[in-house]
Amino acid sequence: MHIAFYAPLKSPNHPVPSGDRQMARLLVAALGLAGHRVEVVSELRSFTATPEPAKRQQIAGLAQQEVDRLTRQWRDSGKPALWFCYHPYYKAPDLIGPPLAAALNIPYVTTEASYSRRRDDNGWARLQSFVVEAVQHAAVNICFTRRDEIGLASHIPEVRLARLQPFIDVSAFRAKPTAHSPHRLVTVAMMRPGDKLESYRMLAESLALLADRPWRLSVIGDGPEREAVKAMFAGFGAQRIEWLGQKQAEEVVDLLYQGGTFVWPGTGEAYGIAYLEAQAAGLPVVAQRAAGVPEVVKDGVTGALTAVGDARAFADAIVEMLGNDGQRVAMGQAARRFVLEERSLEIASKLLDQLLRECVAYDG
Repeated sequence: MHIAFYAPLKSPNHPVPSGDRQMARLLVAALGLAGHRVEVVSELRSFTATPEPAKRQQIAGLAQQEVDRLTRQWRDSGKPALWFCYHPYYKAPDLIGPPLAAALNIPYVTTEASYSRRRDDNGWARLQSFVVEAVQHAAVNICFTRRDEIGLASHIPEVRLARLQPFIDVSAFRAKPTAHSPHRLVTVAMMRPGDKLESYRMLAESLALLADRPWRLSVIGDGPEREAVKAMFAGFGAQRIEWLGQKQAEEVVDLLYQGGTFVWPGTGEAYGIAYLEAQAAGLPVVAQRAAGVPEVVKDGVTGALTAVGDARAFADAIVEMLGNDGQRVAMGQAARRFVLEERSLEIASKLLDQLLRECVAYDG
């Protein structure tokens, strides 16, 4: 099929790395692996940090220009088989796909759409209504987490839902781990305001409780809050913290293979691709039982999930990994099997292909 792909939050071609961009690229790869011709049809970013009317009006005008442009383009070249939208939500609704899909009579599909009624009280009601309308008219809404599935089903009548577990391309992780460094902790995360900064704060607080333990933390990531993050860890000294900055994907893989335990609190994480990559490299995970993290880490099997906001419990879970080689190795092996056997690009591609073919058959 010819699939029109659009990510209103961040295009797969966006220059700034993030989990959203990575998942957009993974979805394009999964669709391509299934034999579909995927076209990223627009680079328009519909995101705004606030619902301020002037900015939203500007984006609405740009979206209408995209609708007009694609209508002309497909009048000459032929319309796609379906519209595939990744991650529409209240700050970045899809303003292009729904009117085009309706006008062209093609199926409209969402992946990782989300809705929360409490956002209506903060000025986002109008923008959330766009998400609701898109989800209501979608041939299927593919959810990565139970949390999103419940959010949509609870508030949008007759919504059509399907599940696709979060996944990664495991091809870079085919090499079997040789020898991990048992006292080396690794984290991979952007340094930006909000939940990421809060996770760094909690990680620093937890590690401060482990002054008498042998550990060294490798931090992979960068961002606008770099100095704030470094200040949180200033008391540890260079012998404890290794600041590696932003790395290319292949470099991250190599660094994960050299680690011992992946540590990241994951405050507010939708699910966290970094957790899957760490486990694919054979690292057990220490994280909070927060948001969508349990969708990608099996508590007690591939890692340890602790209560949200409990720095002491988080520190104790790290101690278990540092002091119990048998448990750490067993969890790391289980983590690697979990990702390679259950969360690969190949598995996701087959399921995604099946879901979309059902949409086209149903529409026909």
